Amino acid sequence: MTQAGIGIRTAQETSGRATGQIHVYDGAGKGKSQAALGVVLRSIGYGINSNRQTRVLLLRFLKGPGRTYDEDAAIAALQQGFPHLIDQVRTGRAEFFSAEEITRFDKQEAQRGWAVAKGAISSGLYSVVVLDELNPLLDLGLLPVDEVVRTLKKKPQGLEIIATGRGAPPSLLKIADLHSEMRPHHHDSPAVKGIEVYTGEGKGKSTSALGRALQAIGKGISQDKSHRVLILQWLKGGSGYTEDGAISALQKSYPDLVDHQRSGRDAIVWRGQQQAIDYVEAERGWEIAKTAIASGLYKTIILDELNPTVDLELLPQGPIVNALLRKPRDTQVIITGRCKNAPDYFELASVHSEMVCHKHYAERGVDLKRGVDY
Repeated sequence: MTQAGIGIRTAQETSGRATGQIHVYDGAGKGKSQAALGVVLRSIGYGINSNRQTRVLLLRFLKGPGRTYDEDAAIAALQQGFPHLIDQVRTGRAEFFSAEEITRFDKQEAQRGWAVAKGAISSGLYSVVVLDELNPLLDLGLLPVDEVVRTLKKKPQGLEIIATGRGAPPSLLKIADLHSEMRPHHHDSPAVKGIEVYTGEGKGKSTSALGRALQAIGKGISQDKSHRVLILQWLKGGSGYTEDGAISALQKSYPDLVDHQRSGRDAIVWRGQQQAIDYVEAERGWEIAKTAIASGLYKTIILDELNPTVDLELLPQGPIVNALLRKPRDTQVIITGRCKNAPDYFELASVHSEMVCHKHYAERGVDLKRGVDY
């Protein structure tokens, strides 16, 4: 977990809350559906490691068959890796449309998907229900907002619900326990294809990166290729961190495709209190990253918490910019972490999403939940 300011701490070893929360990811930036899939992977990983079955429903509105979406490959990787834990339902037509172009079919598909959602929520069968693109569905007026809000408020106690998509209505945001807005940033300088940055104070940065790892693996499977993934973490030298269960689950299902390296002390690193070992560990991690980026061996490289590492001045920016400028064309580099001072390499990103925290249940004293929050 991340404390206020710059610094990472190990998640406390606790059983966590029993009450499920309502998560809303909205905004015009990229990362909403990816963050939901990252939470799914984390929940599954915790279930496997704790011998508790975690069953997930991915209900995807406005994403009917006949069109390929960014998260299709990631979901395919989830279903192949965990075939008895993931259910998926898609509704809607396979094209974009405005409120003026709504047809009777659109209304019927929305109602069909919502009927599935209500049944899943009340069944007690699932521990996580993802309502992907529910927000724009409500914004288009294809479902009655009041009914949706009433249903979500009456969900079973332990059920986590994740609603995604831009245009979340105020009444849904009012009952949400967590609300992260993905805000896009555009830069004047020419972007380098395949560099994505996820930053900000809100939830969803590392989870979005995990969603991208799933996507890379899934694309490789669909093309009968081995798309290898490297997850490299800074400031996380101990154990009990947010992504541990998710990474463990990935490595168990795809042992030849996922490599994981971490660096840093098992302690918070605060500005002005850096120790010599912090610089040594940061540089060690960067040597691995630099070699991996240049090698072309990996399809996707996740540089988790690189941003606060640079913000703490544990690493210089120049070598990072040079390595990114020279990366192989087909290598995707995903960079995460909050920072107060935007580093120069942000200007290279073809995707730059800032996760803005509007609401988080931890601020109300709600205990965090293993497999979802850490």
